[in-house]
Amino acid sequence: MRKTKLIPFIVFLMASIFTLGFASKTNAAEKTYKIGTDLTFAPFEFQNSDGDYIGIDVDLLNQIAKDQNFKVDLRPLGFDSSIQGVQSDQLDGMIAGMSITDERKKTFDFSEPYFDSGIQMAVKNDNNNIKNYRDLKGKTVAAKIGTESATFLDKNKDKYGYEIKQYEAADAMYNALTNGNVEAIFDDYPVLGYAVTNGQSFKLVGDPEKGSSYGFAVKKGENKELLKKFNQGLKDLKKNGRYDKIVSEYISTGASSAASSEMKKIKPKKDAYVVASDSAFAPFEYKDSDGEYKGIDVDLLKRIAELQGFNIEFKFIGFSSAMQALESGQADGMIAGMTITDERKANYDFSDPYFQSGIQLAVAKDNKDIKHYKDLKGKTVGAKVGTESADFLEAHKKEYGYTIKSFDAADQLYDALKVGSIDAMMDDYPVIGYAVKQGQELKTPIKREVGGEYGFAVKKGQNPELSAMFTEGLKELKQTGEYDKIIDRYIGSGSEKKQNTVDESTIVGLLKNNYKSLLDGLWKTIVLALVSFGLALVVGVIFGLFRVSPIRSLRTLAGIYIDIIRGIPMMVLAFFIFFGLPGITGIKIPDFAAGIITLTLNASAYIAEIVRGGINAVPVGQMEASRSLGLSYNRTMQKIILPQAVKIMIPSFINQFVISLKDTTIISAIGVVELLQTGKIIVARTTQSSYVYLIIAIMYLILITILTKLANRLDKKVK
Repeated sequence: MRKTKLIPFIVFLMASIFTLGFASKTNAAEKTYKIGTDLTFAPFEFQNSDGDYIGIDVDLLNQIAKDQNFKVDLRPLGFDSSIQGVQSDQLDGMIAGMSITDERKKTFDFSEPYFDSGIQMAVKNDNNNIKNYRDLKGKTVAAKIGTESATFLDKNKDKYGYEIKQYEAADAMYNALTNGNVEAIFDDYPVLGYAVTNGQSFKLVGDPEKGSSYGFAVKKGENKELLKKFNQGLKDLKKNGRYDKIVSEYISTGASSAASSEMKKIKPKKDAYVVASDSAFAPFEYKDSDGEYKGIDVDLLKRIAELQGFNIEFKFIGFSSAMQALESGQADGMIAGMTITDERKANYDFSDPYFQSGIQLAVAKDNKDIKHYKDLKGKTVGAKVGTESADFLEAHKKEYGYTIKSFDAADQLYDALKVGSIDAMMDDYPVIGYAVKQGQELKTPIKREVGGEYGFAVKKGQNPELSAMFTEGLKELKQTGEYDKIIDRYIGSGSEKKQNTVDESTIVGLLKNNYKSLLDGLWKTIVLALVSFGLALVVGVIFGLFRVSPIRSLRTLAGIYIDIIRGIPMMVLAFFIFFGLPGITGIKIPDFAAGIITLTLNASAYIAEIVRGGINAVPVGQMEASRSLGLSYNRTMQKIILPQAVKIMIPSFINQFVISLKDTTIISAIGVVELLQTGKIIVARTTQSSYVYLIIAIMYLILITILTKLANRLDKKVK
């Protein structure tokens, strides 16, 4: 009986094993593998202008998958996250320029090496003097901190007699070579080769020093079939020549100059792109004496738009406001001397760099004491808050023994040096150069420090075609030499003729050249104040009446409104209305309208309290007497209480109007060019802050005095 039952069971079990085995083979052939990779490690994996991941690792993996008949679900998570993903079984494998080491072999199984890395020397294209390590004697050589290159250079320093300079990032090192601060650089040879492929003007010298090999990795003891397929596919690609073709697409030695290619034209996806920018950052963007915006950023983008065939609409609203406009979707792109940083790359996609900046120390023209950083000991040095200059000064404060003084704006910094409250200052070198050309009594005794790179930015994942059009147009301008002409126009040798012949170093000259802009700013200030105050009177009176209403719900509603509006700083309120609401509602609000709304809400809350105070100031017995005579509450308010209360309120209304007029200056934070913002724009161009702000102060004083006199006359007539 047992044998009879056992035989069918064995047959069933064998059939099941056979079926499962067949299914397993079928699934394996069609399986999709989740592969982790780095986010940015060019030329092995990086995003192109269309947002797609490409590179040696990506292309190799895709070709191997095609050759071995499996699919890839690529997960660009970053190097560390990919390692953790493989170890936690969330990924089947990873490929990310991962060096095969004995330590890693304890937790990973590696494929056959798919790339043998190493370090190599590079020099400028026109350098024919350095052909080997012996030629480096007495020269300065650079490498990135903490790399194999830095270790190699330190080890051989005494042997070949060079000086070493170390940089934190590759771009700074490349720029040091381009600018002549170093004669040669060392880096991983594939990274150097990729830089050459992308237009860097240097060439590789000698053979690479043998380095580590890169391998494809899976968790130890798992996914053996995937590892086997990778090895076989790699072998096939090397055999048919596809491997060499992939590598050569990304790595060049720079030994022979490639023929210049025609500009790639990219089709725009919008009728017009809104581009936000700073309002006063000469020489990159500023208003000239005719009220037209010009500068390096403006001229570059306009010319690129012509070359690529797309339309632009500029919004000059200030650096911080421009970033928020881009973030909230009110702008499609941003160009404002914006330094490309890793932090910003998390939120924005950048074009190729269009300007290599740098920071420089400046002193008064008659200063003969400061010639080196060591001469700053015991002195005070100024810089703008949150800038590269401030970071540099902080990093070297103990080394050179100076005191740092921080300023919010450039005009404050330059004025402090002018009046002697600081002994030296540090700022971006093109800004200092422009200030000198505008007549500032400055000189730069110390060679500038290499700084960051400026880029055109779009919101991450959006408008990739706009960024690509900028990059392609920029390449064309550099190739034709037009780029250099634009740069020289603003920070050249200073031999160019100035279009403006009026001397703006005097009050008369400033008024003669800028009176139209000042009057436009004054008119906008008056309109902002009058319109917002008129609307605030209506809203404020309504909520003021609610505040003293016998109906409890109306009193509560008015109290909540007043507490909320008065509890939010006006600048925060302006930012929320202009930047926050469009992100929530999707409706874009013009800056002027946002300014009106902000001023109206702010003033209405205070007017409501003025109304409440005025009504409560009327003796309560009058209300009781009127009600006892049979008049209704509304009739009593209309005929008895309010006429008396209005007379009490008028002086407070006049005071509130003056406050609203002054508050218009806060609205400049969202880009409204009222009187104060007009002054800032003029200062950015002329660097004459003392005279400009004196003129504006006098204009405000005259305006407020006239309006106050008119209001007082009205008050007397009413009473």
